[in-house]
Amino acid sequence: MNYSTEIGVAMENTFHALPPEERAAVISHGVAVRFSELNKRHFLAESKIRFFEDKYKATLSEIERKGLPDDADYEMHEDYVMWSHWTDALGKVKSQVRALQKIAELGVYR
Repeated sequence: MNYSTEIGVAMENTFHALPPEERAAVISHGVAVRFSELNKRHFLAESKIRFFEDKYKATLSEIERKGLPDDADYEMHEDYVMWSHWTDALGKVKSQVRALQKIAELGVYR
């Protein structure tokens, strides 16, 4: 077992030793904090994507379908890479939100 695995196991054991109401509180508050972080990331990714869509008057899908223009300059190539990055980041955030949604639907334990 490596060091990070040992820490993870120790953390899980310590967590499971807590009374049930404490475990519920830790989970629900942790989910609330994580949702806050994910919402910030979601907003940032959408803002970046919207910037590129406004700049190029197209969606990334349209650009990919047509291909970059033959006269595309360095800036457009760099923008394409960043646009792809933010599109992937948005997809990842949405996936992470879906994964936490069931816990969040149970509400915050008080």
